Amino acid sequence: MILVDSSVWIDYFRGVSTPQSDMLDALLGNEPLAIGDLILVEVLQGFGSDRDFNQARKLLTSLAVVDMGGKDIAIQAARNFRALRALGVTVRKTIDTVIATRCIVSRLPLLYSDRDFDPFVEHLGLRPALAGSEAAATRPVKP
Repeated sequence: MILVDSSVWIDYFRGVSTPQSDMLDALLGNEPLAIGDLILVEVLQGFGSDRDFNQARKLLTSLAVVDMGGKDIAIQAARNFRALRALGVTVRKTIDTVIATRCIVSRLPLLYSDRDFDPFVEHLGLRPALAGSEAAATRPVKP
């Protein structure tokens, strides 16, 4: 199963072709995909019309929905944030730390196009769903 970040979903719903949104398009209906509950919020809150919101909601809630938080994940996310800060890495969004930590703990590859996840790959063992760096990657990683 691959967890898909909001950065990829947003490109997908906007019709923006990237290696990640193209991979998502190829995987939908063919491979098990998941969305985090917090990612679900990030994606759905961006729709302007009820029609678009409801269409996206139906698609997204047909996937496995992963609970991103909880006490243990919160504590580990804080540890991960502190570990990266000690390395001189500034994590801009707490939610990305929570998402990355859930994926690391649950051994879920993450399909993302947000470079904020790169330090989690480089230093903490986050598995990207595309091999190599997120921007240049075009090859899927076996889940």
